[in-house]
Amino acid sequence: MLIMKDHQNHPFSFYEHSALYDEMFEGRGKVRALYGAMLQRLSKMGLEEMKERDRIMQKEMITQGITFTIHSQHPKDASQERTIPFDPLPRMIGAAEWQLLDHGLKQRVKALNLFLWDIYHDQSILKDGIVPRDMIMNNPYYLPEMAHVDVPNRTYIPITGIDIIRDHAGDYYVLEDNLRTPSGLSYVYKNRLLMTNLFPELFFDYRIRDIDPGINALLRNLRSLSPTSKSEPLVVLLTPGAYNAAYYDHSFLAQEMGIELVEGRDLTVVDRCVYMKSLNGLRQVDVIYRRIDDEYLDPLVFRSDSVLGVPGLMDAYLAGNVALANAPGTGVADDKAVYAYVPDMIRYYLGEEPILNNVPTYILSRPHDREEVLSRLSEMVVKERSLSGGYGMLIGPTASEEEIQTFADKIVLHPERFIAQPTIKLSCSPSLVGDHIAPRHIDLRAFTFMGAETYSVPGGLTRVALKQGSLVVNSSQGGGTKDTWVLA
Repeated sequence: MLIMKDHQNHPFSFYEHSALYDEMFEGRGKVRALYGAMLQRLSKMGLEEMKERDRIMQKEMITQGITFTIHSQHPKDASQERTIPFDPLPRMIGAAEWQLLDHGLKQRVKALNLFLWDIYHDQSILKDGIVPRDMIMNNPYYLPEMAHVDVPNRTYIPITGIDIIRDHAGDYYVLEDNLRTPSGLSYVYKNRLLMTNLFPELFFDYRIRDIDPGINALLRNLRSLSPTSKSEPLVVLLTPGAYNAAYYDHSFLAQEMGIELVEGRDLTVVDRCVYMKSLNGLRQVDVIYRRIDDEYLDPLVFRSDSVLGVPGLMDAYLAGNVALANAPGTGVADDKAVYAYVPDMIRYYLGEEPILNNVPTYILSRPHDREEVLSRLSEMVVKERSLSGGYGMLIGPTASEEEIQTFADKIVLHPERFIAQPTIKLSCSPSLVGDHIAPRHIDLRAFTFMGAETYSVPGGLTRVALKQGSLVVNSSQGGGTKDTWVLA
């Protein structure tokens, strides 16, 4: 424990250091050079002032409607809408570290995009035995309708959210690829705005990379997908509606990009073209940034009971009259088992070694992997391949014997549904928790855009597991967020 001798109001008077990698401190109380000026500013501010500003910030988030809906796993329990807890202590990334991450992200996204084109066209990677054919062709996210479809600019994944962690030694790993409808980008921008308004003095000592160009880069990339030659193609954001958990994310991004926020009922298909209904009549839509899943896109092709999508949308898309971002069928590439093969994709398509490593992953449909994991289940993190948001997970070291046995039974019954990874103790960052500052585990969701250019938003969204000892950072599981500073 670090005891600061100044006074009880010092923010780090009772900060408990662990043996894990701490973003701010190295050893017992020695601040990392990156955070030196930050610690001085926080020390002058004092704990009570920090807490008061944090209270103001939380009220501001409620006023602005910066909320997230938590859906209960139990049918009898109602869903809850609340603000995502925001931690006012920023996470910092040095310029050289970010350069490494940026190069690694762009390399990974490029390979994943080439993989998607390949499996829907030549399937070379399957023919050469690099990725198991059954894992792709029997994948619920593989869409036969997309076979031999020439997507605009061959860009399947204009928007990606890649989850990155740091282990106990401070080394970076990719934990997960989010390629369908990655969420959280709006919080990157709101976090920065809240920090500059309520903690302006923390910025005085640092030159921090500007994140604002990211919104323009995303809009440029979306426009570049337009199948028409219009100088100002009509781009819309398709949302499931106000009751969706990530609706704030949708509305914020539409507003910031200056594009229309629409629901399925606002669009119609005429002669294989998509039109938006407006007071001045129908306007042809060129690009749809969709935030609804594949199965709800078009009731004529997928789920017939869907009221979220647009009847005839897939017909218009396959005719080349409208672009969809991200392309349908991309979920096959962010499958948790396919994830294990991304390093092989990088070598296969790019002829390069991966810049960012994967977490070692066990494919439980393999008898040897399954046997190994079942014998060490209390040490493993087990994930259901089809679920996200922190659902369908077993974290062995913190699970009860009953939970472990339940997962063991599930694995034996349906091994193909699960993957497993060794438990990695995520790095910690100081966080304001209640009335004190304490270390909490964090990860980083980095956003990369493809299209006219490939661009990574400097930093991205740092997510915090606010429960003591928890490794689950997802907002749906009680996690929070903090501003991420990349030094220029």
